[in-house]
Formats: sequence, C-alpha cells, structure tokens
Amino acid sequence: MVLFEALKAFLFGVVEGITEWLPISSTGHMMLLDEFVKLEVSEAFYSTFLVVIQLGAILAVILLFFHKLNPFSPRKNAEQKRTTWNIWAKVVVGSIPAAIVGLLLDDWIEEHIMTNEDIAAIVVSVALIVYGVIFIAIELRNRRLIAEASQPRGKHARTDGENPAPARMVSVDPDAEAEYDASSVIAKVNTFDELSYGKAFIIGIFQSLAIIPGTSRSGSIIIGSMLVGTSRTIATEFAFFLAIPIMLGWSVLKFIKHGFAYTGMEWMIFGIGLVTAFVVSVLAIKFLVGYVKKHDFTAFGVYRIILGVVVLGYFLLIAA
Repeated sequence: MVLFEALKAFLFGVVEGITEWLPISSTGHMMLLDEFVKLEVSEAFYSTFLVVIQLGAILAVILLFFHKLNPFSPRKNAEQKRTTWNIWAKVVVGSIPAAIVGLLLDDWIEEHIMTNEDIAAIVVSVALIVYGVIFIAIELRNRRLIAEASQPRGKHARTDGENPAPARMVSVDPDAEAEYDASSVIAKVNTFDELSYGKAFIIGIFQSLAIIPGTSRSGSIIIGSMLVGTSRTIATEFAFFLAIPIMLGWSVLKFIKHGFAYTGMEWMIFGIGLVTAFVVSVLAIKFLVGYVKKHDFTAFGVYRIILGVVVLGYFLLIAA
C-alpha cells in the first residue's frame, strides 16, 4: 500500500510539474488523473495536497530565474538592479487583481463548482476549448502581422511612411545566449523596462480569470500579455514571475490552515509530490523557454480544444 501511494504521489507531481507552466490547465488534467488514480486520503487532505505541491513548481521558478530576480546580486550593476526592482514592482501590481478576486470568490468557486463533478467538468471543458480557440486566433493574427512586417522594404509599404522594425535579440536569462523571438517584430514590449505598470495591471486582470477552473493561470497571463503587446518571451516570463507571490502565498496559507497533524503516510505523499513537481517543473520551464523562441502557441490551443472535448465527453459518458 505504501508503495502504491508513493507511485500515485509521484504521478500527481509529474502532472503538476508539466501542466502548471504549459498553458494547458493543471485543473483539467488533475480532474482526469483523479478519475483513474485516486489517492487513499481524505477529501480535505487531497485538496491541501493539490495546493501544497505547487510549492515545488514555484521553487523551480526561483531556482531557474534566481539571478534575474535577485536585486542584490553582486554581478549586477546599478542599472540592472534598478531593472530587477522594477520587475518585482510590476509583479506586485500584476498580482493585485488576482489577490482580490481570489479572496472574494475562491470559496464560492470551491463550494459551487469544484464540489459538483458534473458542473466542474462542464466549466473546465468549456474553458479549455474557449481558451484554445483564443490562442489559435491570436497566433493566426500574429502570423499575418509578422509576415507583413517581414516584407522587404518597398513592398507593401506601410501607410505611415515608417519601415517595420527588425526583430530584436531577446534572451530569457541574462547569462543565456540571446536568440530571436519572431513575435518581437510586431511586439511593442520586448523587455520588462518597456512593460508599463498599467499594462502589468491589465495582465493581472487576465490572471484573475484563472479562478475559473480550466482556464490555466499561465494561459490567461500569456493571452493577456500578448493582447497588450508583449512578445511571447516576455509573456512567458511574466507568467512565471506572477506565479511566485500568488501560488507561494496560497500554498503556505493552505498548508498552515489545515495544521500539521498529518500521518507518516501523508507526510510521505507531500514530500514525493512536492519534490517530483519541482524536478519536472524545472524541465517543463526549460522546455517552454526554448519553445517560445522558435514556435508560437498554436499547438497548445489545439491541444486544449482536444482535451476539452475529451474531458466533456468522458464525464458525460459516465454520467449517462
């Protein structure tokens, strides 16, 4: 029994580590996983477990972006430290809407949606499909704009008399080799210095939409970021950074709220799930960072639509 529960905790950690950062909804995947792999724990513990293992995912972000997010690094000059403080300030501004909405609606969502399997399945499925369509629509628009901006000078000239700006060299990490992000050709925001506080707040409003099960927190942020004009790289990084205060705070509060009176088995499940989520998150984040430099989010949109149909079909089938 101990071995089986350990394997289950490992599997939940793998799914959390992958789906927390890719814009495909961790909630939808966890719902499906719970249908086939059930931990032998109480409902209260299971609810806490799903939140606490997010700590592993957050620690992965802190590890991978520690230098970029550390304003006290001796390797940074005064200008770089100022930029780092600005990033944190914009993270705080972007976190305000989600914090407010979470405090007001989280208990209601849990009581009226997540505790009703049929309603939850419908909400998650619709959110998966709708956001999938939005991703595809945005990227179709971006492809058209990138193609127009990449036309040789003299052809399809812009009516404002200006030539399109060349693609900028962008890098996810200051120590990494810079690569082209194709969306930077049309993006108005290619660095965090170019991201205004107003746009950070708007992106935060999109993050607050993630309280609807199935939307995906990272997916909501990426969509909001691209709609206000950021490149895919900045959109992806900001999704990572905005997760730190929200997910870290919520995980710790959830853990403390339920106390520390856990059995040895439950502590083992916590540990395996958290460590697994951390390791898999490191791999998932590195994958996504490399992916967005060369590809768009269309594939994730298609995957979301397929998953939404599968989730809806499965739960309708078992309800029949």
